[in-house]
Amino acid sequence: MGKNIVILNGSPRKNGNTSALIKAFTEGAESAGHSVTTFFLDGMDIHGCKGCFGGHSSRECPCVQRDDMARIYSAVKDSDVVVLATPLYYWNMSGQLRTAVDRLFALEEGDGNLLRGHNRSSALLMAAEGHGFEDVLLYYNHLMEHLRWENLGHVLAGGNGDVGDIEGKPELQQAYNLGKSI
Repeated sequence: MGKNIVILNGSPRKNGNTSALIKAFTEGAESAGHSVTTFFLDGMDIHGCKGCFGGHSSRECPCVQRDDMARIYSAVKDSDVVVLATPLYYWNMSGQLRTAVDRLFALEEGDGNLLRGHNRSSALLMAAEGHGFEDVLLYYNHLMEHLRWENLGHVLAGGNGDVGDIEGKPELQQAYNLGKSI
């Protein structure tokens, strides 16, 4: 039986190098019979977390804010796998992805924790001009530990500054293989 995969695309470029990794991953996952839903975060209206602790996980929209996160909450609640995809910005994930990840906290609040555990797993796809992935990997590994999600691995594609630089590079095949392996 196929798994339900949600991809959070934190790149501001709809057709950039991160999107190429997502495309390869998706092709691999779909070839293995999985269902994939991708959210292009830069095209969505997502506000920053208010830190109000007013969320309630059992509500249809667990956060007190009403924006496009409502679509993501329902998809993540129904997911088996959440893929975080982002360019490397100052040794971390993009602001678009960090904002969405911060807002997922509402699924941990209130009547029950619908985020941590639940036999969920995750993978990380990243493209970057440079190669300094150590800090973001430390953050990602801590996040997986906190969420109690199985870490399925990552594809880190350095040396890709301009759109299209990733074409023909082995990281695309690695992303395909990671998607297929789920």
